[in-house]
Amino acid sequence: MDLTPEDELLVLNERLLESIDTNDYETYTELCDVNLSAFEPEAMGQLVEGLPFHAFYLMREGSGTAKQSTICSPRVRMLGDDAAVVTFVRLVQTQSPATGDAVSSCEETRVWHKVNGQWKHVHFHRSFAGSVELG
Repeated sequence: MDLTPEDELLVLNERLLESIDTNDYETYTELCDVNLSAFEPEAMGQLVEGLPFHAFYLMREGSGTAKQSTICSPRVRMLGDDAAVVTFVRLVQTQSPATGDAVSSCEETRVWHKVNGQWKHVHFHRSFAGSVELG
């Protein structure tokens, strides 16, 4: 069964977040354009471009922290046949021997562009919404 472009993008977006959660830089680079641009809390209000900024976080040795993302209320807006915006709230559950269990929430917008028949993640904006430590 063929997926609609919207369903394909949701699958790719989920795969992207899984690669982030598991520090799988190889998969991350397969899904992202080499000129990926981003506004995110770690960039302190600056636009970062390229993959080296993200490699710093994704190529670290394991910290003993388990991490899992859940996509809430996803929306896909097609911008023609070769571009799309995916918006959602991302819940990130973490479990660490040092700090225990916690959940954080981010509002995310991710832009995808189809190049040579393959979707590439080209830009994102992520805003921190809140967190809670669980006892």
